Amino acid sequence: MTERFSFQLLARDGLARRGEIFTPRGTIRTPAFMPVGTVATVKALYPEQVRDAGADILLGNTYHLMLRPGAERMARLGGLHKFMRWEKPILTDSGGFQVMSLSKIRKINEEGALFQSHLDGSRHMLTPERAIEIQCLLGSDIQMQLDECIELPSERREVERAMELSLRWAERSRRAFEAQQASGAAGQGQAMFGIVQGGTDAELRRRSAEALVAMDLEGYAVGGLAVGEGHDLMLATLDATLPSLPETKPRYLMGVGTPLDLIEAVRRGIDMFDCVLPTRNGRHGLAFTWNGPVNLRNAVHAEDTSPLDEASTCPAARDYSRAYLHHLIRSGEYLGAMLLSWVNTAFYQELMASMRAAIEEGRFDAWAEETKARIARK
Repeated sequence: MTERFSFQLLARDGLARRGEIFTPRGTIRTPAFMPVGTVATVKALYPEQVRDAGADILLGNTYHLMLRPGAERMARLGGLHKFMRWEKPILTDSGGFQVMSLSKIRKINEEGALFQSHLDGSRHMLTPERAIEIQCLLGSDIQMQLDECIELPSERREVERAMELSLRWAERSRRAFEAQQASGAAGQGQAMFGIVQGGTDAELRRRSAEALVAMDLEGYAVGGLAVGEGHDLMLATLDATLPSLPETKPRYLMGVGTPLDLIEAVRRGIDMFDCVLPTRNGRHGLAFTWNGPVNLRNAVHAEDTSPLDEASTCPAARDYSRAYLHHLIRSGEYLGAMLLSWVNTAFYQELMASMRAAIEEGRFDAWAEETKARIARK
C-alpha cells in the first residue's frame, strides 16, 4: 500500500508495457481492463464476482451518479467505495461522453455543459469545477477532466474547436483538483487524468497531447475514439498520439473495446481500458472465449452438453452446459444474463493477465498473432 499515487514500468516488449499503478486502495496491474460500473454496479454481477475475476479497478460514471443518488448524498453515505462494497480503486469518468449522447437536450459553452436530465427533465450545469467536485464527493481514486467528446466523422474546424475547449477545461479541472487537495476534499493518493482529443487528425492529437503533458498531470487518456471512426483509423490515431505522451505516466484508452482492439492498443503502448462490451454482450447472449465468440441464441447449442470452456477458472464458463445457457437466454431468464456477463468479465481479465505475462516474457508479438487467430474463429 502507498499513500500517494504513482506508476512504475516493470517491463517492455516493443512498445507494449507492463506496469503497476500504486494507490492507497491497492495496486493496479497494467495493462488493465476496468469493468464498467456505471451506476455503482457492474450490471448483472456481484462485486465479489468482479473482484474474483481478477479486476483491480472498476469504472463509475459521474453523470449518472450525480443525477441518482446524487453526489452529496453519496458523500453522506460514506462514498462510492463503501456504498457499493468495492474496496479496490475506482476511476470515474467526467460525464463528457454522456453529455455528447444528449445532443438534443444540451448546450455547450465556455462555462460548461447545460443539459436536461434523461431521468426527469431537470436542468443541470456541469462545469469542469463541478465535475471534479462531484468526483471528490464520490471518493474516486482516479478522476477525469471534463471534456467535449464529439461524434466522428466531423469537420476539422469542429474537431479543433472541441479539442481547444477541452484543453481549457483541462486546465480548469487541474486547478479545481489542486484546490480540492488543498482543502482536504481530495487526498494525495488520488489522481486526475487529462484527456487527449482531436478526432482522427494527427496534428490536432499531437497538439492536444503536448498541451496536456505541459500541465504535468498524473496520467493521460486518449478520448474521442470508438465513436464511429473504425478499427484501423483508431489504431492510426493511437500511432500518431502516443509518441507525444510521457513514458513515465499511465495511458488510458477510453471506451475500448473488443479483444482485438485491446491487443492492438497494448501493442502500441496503452495501459488501461474500459468498455461496456463484456456485460452488454453477455446480457444479449454473446460469450467471449479463447476460441472466438459464441452466440448462445443459436439453435446449434440446444443439445450441446459441453461447457463454454472446460479449462476456465470461471465457474460460469466451466460448469454450465451450452444447452443450459442457450435455454436461459432464449427463455429471457435473468440467470442467463448473469452467467454470460460473468463469463465475459472473467475472459477479459484472463486476456489482460495473459498479455501481462507475454510482455514480461518478451513474447508479446508472437502471443498476439496466435491469440488473434484463435479468437477470430467463428
